Amino acid sequence: MRIFISTGEVSGDLQGSLLINALKNQAMISNLELEIVALGGAKMAASGAHILGDTTAIGSFGLLESLPFVLPTLQVQQKAIAYLKQYPPDLVVLIDYMGPNLGIGNYLRRHLPQVPVVYYIAPQVWVSSLAASDTDRVIAASDKILAIFPEEARYFQNNGADVTWVGHPLVDRMEEFPSRDVARARLGIADDGIAIALLPASRRQELKYLLPVMFQAARKIQEKLPQVHFWIPLSLEIYRKRIEKEIQNYGLQATVVSHQQQEVLAAADLAITKCGTVNLELGLLNVPQVVLYRLNSFTYWVGTKILKVTFPFASPVNLMVMKEIVPEFIQETATPENITQAAMELLLNQQRREQMQVNYQQMRSCMGELGVCDRAAKEILQIGNW
Repeated sequence: MRIFISTGEVSGDLQGSLLINALKNQAMISNLELEIVALGGAKMAASGAHILGDTTAIGSFGLLESLPFVLPTLQVQQKAIAYLKQYPPDLVVLIDYMGPNLGIGNYLRRHLPQVPVVYYIAPQVWVSSLAASDTDRVIAASDKILAIFPEEARYFQNNGADVTWVGHPLVDRMEEFPSRDVARARLGIADDGIAIALLPASRRQELKYLLPVMFQAARKIQEKLPQVHFWIPLSLEIYRKRIEKEIQNYGLQATVVSHQQQEVLAAADLAITKCGTVNLELGLLNVPQVVLYRLNSFTYWVGTKILKVTFPFASPVNLMVMKEIVPEFIQETATPENITQAAMELLLNQQRREQMQVNYQQMRSCMGELGVCDRAAKEILQIGNW
């Protein structure tokens, strides 16, 4: 059975790799031979996919921010379509990555309608106030949607899609994480040491808009707590020089690590983080966090003032239960002062910290039971009639 999987950015590569491992396990049980070709990255390649194009570094969010990536995105999309035309697969799985994936889905609908298309981790159109047209496009491009959020499943079902809620795949991945004590021992963090994880970027644009304000907040925290040490796991190695340079510029006591992200997250007393999948990982690890996000000011102005885009929450933690569990600071509110105040409260106020951890349990209850990836894999192979 030949499966084509299309995804982009660092988080998509992670989710794709988890799915590939589950597909291989289910195929082995069924004595089925799989060939997986993909748009993705190194994690999917390590899981056994043949990578047609690396999409981990060409993702963006926003109007002006996306311009440098238009040509690379079109090129990889055309490469994928050329492959599909020459070697029609038995089934296609789309993971997030809305623009390119809808292009691929539309091509399949027009030229290879016999090929089933599964959208796994659909774009979060259910969050935005301008969802109608994108919702129709997602549904039109897919035969089946495998939802990871309960609210996402309800939304697509109400709009007429064939949808199954499988749970969130991070539930499975958390089995791989070390305990807090083991993680701190591996990193050499003393029992009384204060470790703060800084997670500024998985996209290049985030280094520009998030790193300065995050590091300004970190410097303020360091002034208040001189014993603090910051840990910065790299999402992509190409960001190392820029981050290390800024650590020196801001005078931070910080360590950059490449292959110990799990240890950094599990060991942290607090995380100051961009908005994204990592928020859920921190929640599942019971690590208090402060979330921020910034875009180009023109992009944000167009979105909020012209297009009138609204959304209830930005962090997946809050979206999971549709209430504020973790503090979010978006655009103008993402200031060093606000971030520092929220961070210090979580570090020094035990009651505030414990309340967040209690709320994390509500989030966890909405993420499904273990075996998410296996359930998704079974659904996919069943749709492919294998």
